[in-house]
Amino acid sequence: MYKKLISPQHSFIFLITLFLMAVGNVAFFQNLIATYPLNVANIPFLLSVTAFFTIASALFLVVICHGRATRWLLALIVFAASQAAYFMDVYGVVIDVDMLENVIQTDVREAGEFLSLSFMLRTLLFGVIPAYLILKFCPKSQGLARELKSKLALVSVLLLLLIGAVMPLMSQYTSFIREHKTIRFYSNPIYFSYSVIKYVNDAFKQPEDTKLINVAQDTKHVGVTHKNELMILVIGETARADHFSLNGYQRQTNPELSKLPIISFKNVSSCGTSTAISVPCMFSALKRESFDIKTAMHHQNVLDVLSEQGVEILWRDNNSDSKGVAKRLTYEDFKHPDVNPVCDDECRDIGMLSGLDKYIEARKGKDILIVLHQMGNHGPAYYKRYPKEFEKFTPTCKTNEFGKCTDQQIINAYDNAVLYTDYFLANVIKFLQKYDNNHETAMLYVSDHGESLGEYGVYLHGAPYALAPKSQTHVPAIVWFGDNFDFKLEQAKLFENKAFSHDDLFCAMLTAYEMETDSCSVWKSVVEQNVNLH
Repeated sequence: MYKKLISPQHSFIFLITLFLMAVGNVAFFQNLIATYPLNVANIPFLLSVTAFFTIASALFLVVICHGRATRWLLALIVFAASQAAYFMDVYGVVIDVDMLENVIQTDVREAGEFLSLSFMLRTLLFGVIPAYLILKFCPKSQGLARELKSKLALVSVLLLLLIGAVMPLMSQYTSFIREHKTIRFYSNPIYFSYSVIKYVNDAFKQPEDTKLINVAQDTKHVGVTHKNELMILVIGETARADHFSLNGYQRQTNPELSKLPIISFKNVSSCGTSTAISVPCMFSALKRESFDIKTAMHHQNVLDVLSEQGVEILWRDNNSDSKGVAKRLTYEDFKHPDVNPVCDDECRDIGMLSGLDKYIEARKGKDILIVLHQMGNHGPAYYKRYPKEFEKFTPTCKTNEFGKCTDQQIINAYDNAVLYTDYFLANVIKFLQKYDNNHETAMLYVSDHGESLGEYGVYLHGAPYALAPKSQTHVPAIVWFGDNFDFKLEQAKLFENKAFSHDDLFCAMLTAYEMETDSCSVWKSVVEQNVNLH
């Protein structure tokens, strides 16, 4: 009866579902059992959840697979599921839309840092070989009428089984859905497939208006300027605030900055948990809650506004790229030794200071903003992010396979990279001090996002913002002002414990260059009121 009703192709799909549940859902079951420990009271619910996601996965595959395309679609899903499973199992990340955006914007060099023997073996065993076997042995379609009849029958049975799995434990499912949604994000292939579909759908949506929208047309210079501004904005990479000794970290990770007259803002939140989101978001006039990459790309960012007002802007990048922020500005790629003079195992952030004297000299009488986009603490190969002389905290993790290292070794390598950022920022300030007599000089450093270092079994970053741990969203921000800068260090100190976010950067940059716009009037008045109160 079963063979007559269900086609061989649909039976094969169910076998593939069992395979995916067995090898592609380790992270899912680890998170599930961590929340519902294995004991007599929880076993019925654990079995029910296992059945539910197995049936739901089978239902999903049955619905999307049709005819001759079935073998190719199954092979693609199995291969993709092997990649998703690796990163979820090893790093604890979630494959959502923002993570996919991050992956799409990852360059070859960054992607290469994730290559390892275990990655290649798992890809071969759970991705390549199964995909090949699917292409070779997947049963052929038995005709449209036969397959449609089989599909309708199987979908009906699976829906009934879903209901049967949930109904007896409805009260527990209610709690599961409301309070433990992160567990669902690890279901493979359902959630990552949903993310892919949503990402593709969003990518093909036509923007309502392709014209670049001016966001601050009323911007104007205010006050009396006796000297031109010269500011360096450093965009950090993957730095978390609680690993800066300036913010109370027990290790001395900021020995150079601690000697300089700087202010570290201790309560700053990022706009996202990945570079692909945070970097364009922090420069945008859109707030985090309403930020959308496609929308932002059709709006001016703060650098565009400053450039329109005559500020000379240079973006130097030792990371992947500017994520579209500097596409209308002067952009220099410092990831290669033919441009960056300070390269060993990789090109160093300090090399971005090379040649800036010549750039400034050629722009006398102009306001200047230089943006330096760091490699910083980019993971997982933290041990590559600093020269050997900065390896103060040992032993370090010297592989991108975190499973081969202790969490302390990972943290040691990470902290050494913070130590190098401290050295780099101190040198940025020393560079600016040379121009303090004839410019209004300042440095602002802020990281794009933080990083998980093994807390709750999670590594790296890119978690959905609403569920992200504070380690991924609490970022360091540091300012230094020259003697002639309009805003003074003692004024900035009033705000060192105030809550700020990347949303504040747009108005802060315009204010730094003595510009006003109605969209920043509230922001500026709040700052001025706090200063006047003290």
